[in-house]
Formats: sequence, C-alpha cells, structure tokens
Amino acid sequence: MKRRNFIRLVGGIAAIWPFVARGQQPERMRRIGALIGTAANDAEGQARIAAFLQGLQELHWMVGRNARVDIRWTAGNPADTRKYAAELVALMPDVILASGTSVLRPLLEATHTVPVVFTVVADPVGGGFVESLARPGANVTGFTPFEYGIGGKWLELLKEIAPGVTRAAVFRDPSISTGIGLFGAIQSVASSLGVEVSALNVRDAGEIERAVAGFARSSGGGLILTGSAFAVVHRDLIITLSARHNLPTVYSWRLYAMSGGLVSYGPDFNEQHRQAAGYVDRILKGEKPADLPVQAPTRYELAINLKTAKALGITVPATLLARADEVIE
Repeated sequence: MKRRNFIRLVGGIAAIWPFVARGQQPERMRRIGALIGTAANDAEGQARIAAFLQGLQELHWMVGRNARVDIRWTAGNPADTRKYAAELVALMPDVILASGTSVLRPLLEATHTVPVVFTVVADPVGGGFVESLARPGANVTGFTPFEYGIGGKWLELLKEIAPGVTRAAVFRDPSISTGIGLFGAIQSVASSLGVEVSALNVRDAGEIERAVAGFARSSGGGLILTGSAFAVVHRDLIITLSARHNLPTVYSWRLYAMSGGLVSYGPDFNEQHRQAAGYVDRILKGEKPADLPVQAPTRYELAINLKTAKALGITVPATLLARADEVIE
C-alpha cells in the first residue's frame, strides 16, 4: 500500500471511530432514589415498590442497565426518616420517589433542587409541599390519594354497615395535616348521622391498646382508621384489637380488608406507584416537576370482609354488597 493511501485510510478510521465508539458505549445510567414509609419486610411497602419498578420497566428503564434504584425504608421512624432522606440526597440522584406524607417533609427539608415525585400524600397544598395542584412549583409533584371529603364517606359507611354505632373513634396522626383535616371532615357529618366522634392520637403500640380498650368500655362504638405511615405499620394490631373488642371498623384502603379488617374504601395505591413511574420517566427525559400537575385518583375501591362481618355479628346490607368492588369470604 502506498504511503499516501495508508495515511488516508488511517485518517478515515480516526474520523469514524468516535461515532462507532459512541454507538458501542452502554446506556447512561440514571440514578433514582426511593424513600418508603414502611418497613422493608412490610408486604404493602413491597407491593408499592414492585408496582413502581414495574412501571419503570414498562417505560424501558431497566435496573442494572440504564437505571439504578436506591431504596430506603423508614418503618415510620422519624429519626430514620431524616437520616435516610439526607443519605439519599447525598447520593445525588436524578429524581427521588417519596412514598407517604411522613417521608416527604424531611426529604424536602434535605433538598430544594433534586426532583421529587410523591405518592400517597393527601392535601399537599395544605401541607405546604406544593403551591397548587395545577402548578406545584419548586422541585416536587406527585399523586394525592383523596380529598378530605372522603372522611365523611367513611363515617357514612360505618353507619351503613353497623347502624347501631353511636360513637366513633378516629385514629389520626396529629403530626401531619391530613390527620387533622380528615377528622374535621368526619366531624362535619357526624351530627347528621347521629354519631359522636372523638380522636385517638396515638404514637406506639402500647398507646393503641390502652386507647382502644378504654373506648370499648361503653357500647355503640366503632372505629375509623385514617391513612398514615403509622396506620400501615400498626395495621395488624388495630385489626386484632377491633376484633377483640367487637368494634366495627372502617379502613382507608383495600389492604386492611384483605388483612382481616371489616370494610375499606379508598384508592389503589399500587396504581399510584405505577403512575409515579410515569412522572419519573418524564423528569428523566427533561421535564420539570413544577410543570407536572398533582394528580388525584379517578376511582375508589370498596372492599368488604364477610368473614370478619360474621365474627362481629354483622349482616352486611345487600345494597352495600352490590356496590362492593371486592367481597372477601
């Protein structure tokens, strides 16, 4: 080969090589954080993160190939929540999933720049997390499970399934705005239903047992369990105590009825986590959280546990059974 032709060949290869090399390089790895308000071994928390990961996969984000997901579980512990929020932010992720109100505030205190997509956060405006539902502003957006009016629906449901109820105790988390707001919504319809309502502000298992036992000393009682990380962590205890003290109880979503609770009415939280993957995808592709509106569920699920109803001596009205999305026998 003549020297001139050889130089041209080498020069041509050199010119082409950067494009070939780029084509062979692996996809850019994007880092996604996830802060979950339940314990790592909690079935509900696992179902939520599985739905989120499935949603990512459907959008072609494959863990280990073009995405890395760092998950931290708080088990409802405030100290761990603050610790893990700071830990995730220090990893400099492209976006963070925040599952639950209890984990969102510490996370937003830890960062004003990393995009955050939240799930299961009621009243994000009242909580000071977003400026409005349509235009969240700042670095956060996500999915809210219900409006406060659902609290009145819970009390109506309790009265419908157990007409003899004249007193209702409402489990609430006073540390979050939704606990206070939902109790107010329940109070607003209580007199029209002939029910006296009171709040149970409890923070640990011992307080729960004492509060329920004290409430159950008088007849005509029923319970309402509003949504919070606290409620998820202690759900088995509350369901057990409801059965032990013969207290009809309405729960805020299907998980509780599946676990032995009498009746539940609420959104599909797994679906919210699949939808959250869609927002994460859009943020990874360049959109800003401030421009993505906060979304609410379009439907709610009614689940009734007939086995629990029988144990409580309750005959579920046929009209209520006809409305149920799921009847557990």
